[in-house]
Amino acid sequence: MKRLNLIIIFLLFCCVTNTFAQSGKKIDVIAYYTGDDKLIDQYDVSKLTHIIYSFCHLKDGKLNVDTAKDTIAIKHLVGLKATYPKLKIMLSLGGWAGCETCSAVFSTAEGRSLFAKSVKATNDFFKTDGLDLDWEYPAIEGLPGHLYQAADKPNFTELVKILRTTLGKKHELSFAAGGFQQFLDESIEWKLVMPLVDRVNIMSYDLVNGYSKVTGHQAPLYSGTPDAQSTNRAVTYLLKLGIPAHKLVIGGAFYTRIWKNVANVNNGLYQSGEHIEGVSFKDYATTFTEANGWKYFWDDKAKAGYWYNEKEQKFATGDDLASIKEKTEYAKSKKLGGIMFWELPLDTFKDGMVDAIYDVKNKK
Repeated sequence: MKRLNLIIIFLLFCCVTNTFAQSGKKIDVIAYYTGDDKLIDQYDVSKLTHIIYSFCHLKDGKLNVDTAKDTIAIKHLVGLKATYPKLKIMLSLGGWAGCETCSAVFSTAEGRSLFAKSVKATNDFFKTDGLDLDWEYPAIEGLPGHLYQAADKPNFTELVKILRTTLGKKHELSFAAGGFQQFLDESIEWKLVMPLVDRVNIMSYDLVNGYSKVTGHQAPLYSGTPDAQSTNRAVTYLLKLGIPAHKLVIGGAFYTRIWKNVANVNNGLYQSGEHIEGVSFKDYATTFTEANGWKYFWDDKAKAGYWYNEKEQKFATGDDLASIKEKTEYAKSKKLGGIMFWELPLDTFKDGMVDAIYDVKNKK
């Protein structure tokens, strides 16, 4: 009887310990990275859990590391694991303009199988930790001129299946998802795909993009207007589908989008304008100054900052320190898998966006 009691106590202890370990798991901090082998050393990678090297592309239906410079960078990133053994280094396929042939290549079982084998071979060669699929977008229009077709949606599912089978459990598998409603509704068979991947990286930015003739928040946490896209809207949609919270990763934008010819109405928010090139977070401090004519505003409903320049009639939108902290708090409170961002080279080397994420992540 005494032995039985000891066994019961031991089992209860294991359950409690396991539950505590799961609830105490801190969110992942995932950096997309397009830099070289030297730039990365300027950043404190100890504050990251994953670095996703961007981008690889398709060549003859296989995953291809494009240049010798890419090869050197990837090898250097993998070398960081000697100092940071918990750091994961992943490769990303595609990007906005980088998946022109994806629809065609992934439309056949043979094409998907050849690609999956090349992914495993590439990961084995570099000793990287997996693949992030950044196909923009299955079944709906992405870059004008790129092929998309209704069959992309089931083909994406089949692609994920063969990748998981080929890679096994050793390698991680994720994909980048548009944070806007059309993608959520039309691009992915969520209930079939999500059990097979480690996470989905929700691109909860560019929600008002370069094609828009009207300003708005490009990376808001909440919808500032009833019909606005937002981080919370995408997360709520996926949670209602039954997707586990720990597989959802939200995105931050380390850059602004800017419009010109924006009337001084509502400080430029929700006004017509012409999109022009934005600036990186590392240049906020020298660009968005009162001396340059810029004023900063905070939308407490959307939990998003923005800037307006009355003299030049320009409007800017993007994540900043305040909004990225709100997103990190949100990820923690919702018990999401983490927060990712585009991209690390847009951050300052210190006292920047990653530091803000890290501070909130570790705050009790």
